[in-house]
Amino acid sequence: MPSASTGAPTTVGALSSPSPEPTSSRLAPGVPGYRRMSFALFTAGVATFALLYSTQALLPAVSDDFGVTASAASWTVSAATGALALCVLPLSALSERFGRVRLMTVSLVVATVLGLLVPFAPGPEWLVALRAAQGAALAGIPASAMAYLAEEVRPKALVAAIGLFVAGNSIGGMSGRIVTGWVAQLWGWRAALAAVGLMAVVCTVAFRLLLPKARNFTPGSLNPSALARTVRGHLSDPLLMRLYGIGALFMTVFGAVYTVIGYRLVGAPFGLPQGVVGSVFLVYLVGTVSSAAAGRLVGRLGRRGALYLAVGTTTAGLLLSLADSLTAVLLGLVLITAGFFAGHAVASSSVSRTATTGRAQASALYQSAYYLGSSAGGTLGAVAFHSGGWAGTVLLGLLAVLGVVSITLYGSYAARARERRPVLSAAGVRH
Repeated sequence: MPSASTGAPTTVGALSSPSPEPTSSRLAPGVPGYRRMSFALFTAGVATFALLYSTQALLPAVSDDFGVTASAASWTVSAATGALALCVLPLSALSERFGRVRLMTVSLVVATVLGLLVPFAPGPEWLVALRAAQGAALAGIPASAMAYLAEEVRPKALVAAIGLFVAGNSIGGMSGRIVTGWVAQLWGWRAALAAVGLMAVVCTVAFRLLLPKARNFTPGSLNPSALARTVRGHLSDPLLMRLYGIGALFMTVFGAVYTVIGYRLVGAPFGLPQGVVGSVFLVYLVGTVSSAAAGRLVGRLGRRGALYLAVGTTTAGLLLSLADSLTAVLLGLVLITAGFFAGHAVASSSVSRTATTGRAQASALYQSAYYLGSSAGGTLGAVAFHSGGWAGTVLLGLLAVLGVVSITLYGSYAARARERRPVLSAAGVRH
């Protein structure tokens, strides 16, 4: 979702690895269709994350209009991310049978149509229901996009192609929030959601017109029992479960902070207008830098060292944001964002390296955990804010960070125990 630089990891949807195709049939820079494919998936990424988080910057306005609390309004975000989390795995299986392009097209069209209906929700219950349906539809994009790229792009060009799709995710998540903030300030939150819906229409049309036809996809059969066996295997792997937990907890912090930050900034002592609050999401650009640096951090500090650095940065940001100074709050957001994206990058990249089989399902499970963390963070962060103000949200974030530290420390202990076991066994044999 969210890959690291998006706030949202992407995942391959295959149930089984496709047979290798001749590289001559695949796309690469300089090959006709490569630029069209790259821009098509970029637009899909923009539409996906603009729609998914379209209400996040608008929560104070939604609360005022419907007369509901922050925790109730937060469900307009949590319902969408939670539905996406639940639907990623089954939709990844459907992409194996019906094709990546077809599933991505249907997902975008349905999500965009729902996006045009969302502004007309007559009440909070309808708004939450429409957002949940929208999140379920959007699950088809990350479930298919990476598989499409793996099948249609030459291996040496794959990283660059994925990077552009990830950039679309990041730009969509950021621009959707900024657009809604400024439009809401001028014409209200319903007009803001309509603007995102229209932006998604343009992106969907561009995606369908530009995306080259899949040349290397081979339909497979749906095999629920095989999928269940693979999923059970991943859920019984201790290291994968720790990585899923780390991803979920990091996203709990991030979801809580960015769901509630609008309420903090529009209230005393800041009193910022809605447009300026939406522009705060430019801080997302920090995540692009920190996620790109995660590989270098792992090379210097190791995976656990990089996680501890990410935890320390996130913690410092949470504590700094407690100050009643706009400069301190913004700097705190920068540190929280940098720490989150770095930690998410380390955890998500470790999943594919850890899983020796069924990497598609391993990544899908990580994404499910990640978006469940987003849902939990958004809802619990709003509840904490309603009960204890911004300090309550910060306390929730610190508890989640403590969970990451505990999991990482346990992982270190388990690794040392495994290293000692052969030595002790050998000593026993000699004795």
